[in-house]
Amino acid sequence: MRFNNSSETKIVPSIYILIVAAFVTNLFVNIEIMSSTDTEAKMKFSHFLPNILLLLFGFYFHRIGQLFEFDSDGETLNFKNNGVFFSKFMEYRVKRAEFPKQKLVKFEVSDYGIYASLKIYITSRRKKGPRSYTFNITFLSKKKKRGMIDSLNKVLTKNKAIS
Repeated sequence: MRFNNSSETKIVPSIYILIVAAFVTNLFVNIEIMSSTDTEAKMKFSHFLPNILLLLFGFYFHRIGQLFEFDSDGETLNFKNNGVFFSKFMEYRVKRAEFPKQKLVKFEVSDYGIYASLKIYITSRRKKGPRSYTFNITFLSKKKKRGMIDSLNKVLTKNKAIS
């Protein structure tokens, strides 16, 4: 099974642009209020609150806005996370794992509604105990998540039957 979430992440650059435009607009409004000599127009915390919320929302979207690729065809499992905004020009924020299917020990899918992650555990010759990798799968559709979980469960049952 091979798939990615590129169709689901097409909205992320548009949201980045909207967040930046709203932040800059509110910043100019705050500068205008601060430079006015009117005594009624004093700066309050409520004037800065939209910018604080936009920064938090921008950070959150930057954190979850990642492209995820999965490939279980052949003898290896391939997982890859990549940033979305500049992904057509360069690879940044890349997290990749490629290993034989026999090394998969277990996996965990955590879904919190606004954030979802996949944690895989593999055996390693260099390190005692299993080694873990965490991938962001927030923008993966439910159908693709179910297919990936089924594929990984098949690999685990095959590994347990061998050993």
